[in-house]
Amino acid sequence: MSKRKFRNRLNDLPAKEWLKFQKSWFVHNPPPRKDDVMRHPAKYPETLVQEFIEFFTKQGGVVLDPMVGTGSTIVAAMRSGRHSYGIELNPGYAEVAREVILQERETLGGSADHLTTEVINGDAAEIAEIASKHDIPPIDYIITSPPYWDMLHAKGAKTQENRRQDENLDVTYSDDPNDLGNIPDYDEFLKLLTRVYTGLKPFLKPKAYLTIIVKNVKKGGVIYPLAWDLAKLLNQTYALKDERIWCQDNIRLFPYGMGNAWVSNTFHHYCLQFRNE
Repeated sequence: MSKRKFRNRLNDLPAKEWLKFQKSWFVHNPPPRKDDVMRHPAKYPETLVQEFIEFFTKQGGVVLDPMVGTGSTIVAAMRSGRHSYGIELNPGYAEVAREVILQERETLGGSADHLTTEVINGDAAEIAEIASKHDIPPIDYIITSPPYWDMLHAKGAKTQENRRQDENLDVTYSDDPNDLGNIPDYDEFLKLLTRVYTGLKPFLKPKAYLTIIVKNVKKGGVIYPLAWDLAKLLNQTYALKDERIWCQDNIRLFPYGMGNAWVSNTFHHYCLQFRNE
């Protein structure tokens, strides 16, 4: 009996690479950040995003990041041969993203000339108006990472303490009242974040995927299950298909609570996978 030929409707990967991606956890230690994107306080790595883009789309697909920051998703899409759009509330980060994309085009040479890349300075909560104004086509895949509530405002965070020593580095995303990272009330933040992601549904193709990279957060000695709460709320709009856990093992450990209480060093993120059924 002949073996059935592997038919791949989702991406361009061979069966071996498809199977590798199905592992529910993975270790990814990002390369050092370049100086031109160090200003952003919570950038995620292009190398990680590229793996997701190449799994959830085919060559020539259209990718959207509604909170694109300094352009990681667009750079990853370019390297993968996909068209991409990014929305960014902070005009400074939007400009940095455009500069990063120009540099990436030079690096890629002519291989990226046919690709559409656009960074739009705007509020993702107004996606309907933005999509109409900028002629954004139907989206094959959305990948993004939201603010982890208002945790960048936490004075005790070690990474933030270190960044405060350099006046050229931001410790928060912005002072904009529409910036979800500035909302102090957890329930209000969760409601507005869910509303943003729900609003993307009309622009995402049927059966297409949405990946949200997020963490549960600790504040004032209390755990707020941001990833789990978001998954539960969005499961009313999209189908929650699964999660992948991104682990980092190259981060310095700090002795929180040592000799007194259990306090973990949290070095993992949840990559929540939704599908537009």
